[in-house]
Amino acid sequence: MTSKRNILVTGGAGFIGSHLVERLLAEDKWRVTVVDDFNDFYAPALKRANVAPHVGRDDYELVEADIRDRVAMERVFAATARFDCVVHLAARAGVRPSLVEPFLYAETNITGTLNLLECARQRHVPQFVFGSSSSVYGINAKVPFSEDDPIRQTISPYAATKAAGEMLCHTYAHLHDLRCVALRFFTVYGARQRPDLAIHKFAKLISRGQPIPVFGDGTTRRDYTYVEDIIAGVRAAIDYTASDYEAINLGESRTVELRELIALLERELGRKAVIDRQPMQPGDVPQTFADISKARRLLGYDPQTQIEEGVRRFVAWFNTQGMKDEG
Repeated sequence: MTSKRNILVTGGAGFIGSHLVERLLAEDKWRVTVVDDFNDFYAPALKRANVAPHVGRDDYELVEADIRDRVAMERVFAATARFDCVVHLAARAGVRPSLVEPFLYAETNITGTLNLLECARQRHVPQFVFGSSSSVYGINAKVPFSEDDPIRQTISPYAATKAAGEMLCHTYAHLHDLRCVALRFFTVYGARQRPDLAIHKFAKLISRGQPIPVFGDGTTRRDYTYVEDIIAGVRAAIDYTASDYEAINLGESRTVELRELIALLERELGRKAVIDRQPMQPGDVPQTFADISKARRLLGYDPQTQIEEGVRRFVAWFNTQGMKDEG
């Protein structure tokens, strides 16, 4: 019988992380260690519910720790003979909150990432997958966004910290023989989505008959990507070996206007939205749109879920589980 490989997933109690952990455990060839600090950015109880099905398994370990704590991270790495891969998804997320707490975002997303890269270097981890963001493209006027586009026009502290994380990954790949794959996620949604994100937040407000805040005239556009498609891309990146460093877009390769998204939610929820018009927010980009040709070529990435089907699946989950969440 082949021995199981060791993998560390930071942020493994969160939205994307918990879906990845489910996928890895279902394969039955991984020993998964999750690091999560269960901070109060949104209700910790939601994240605890995400990990509850796995606690007690022989092939699963949960470590409650903060990636900013270098000593704690060194202990995590020392407790395992060697991780075959680190998937680093833990971060302070969100554009608007980063405008309020830029130091917290820098400490978590830059120093925390550096702590993990340094631990990986010291312990000779061969593979490091970094969860980056489409926010790094900032006010890029060229669409769709390509990995070859410069990322010098970030317009929020969050975006700047993600760009810095990518640069740290490139540096460690160049200096220390640590293969790094930076995945630029484009507006991920699906079951267990964070309650602060638009689709989940709007569904909750519409279902209650409460106004939804719409910033601008509703024509901002996003490349919404269903979580199962994102997980397929992350899983492929874990096995990627063809080069030492890559930045790769993971999107759906279609851009959807906010007002179209609201109409889809209205249809699936069977209720009309009450719109609360507000001015555009500092740090928000007018559109995101992924060129995924590189992901197709290097990772065999092939997203399957169009926004209409994805919203239908999300609302099905929301009607059975999401409405219970008060996060």
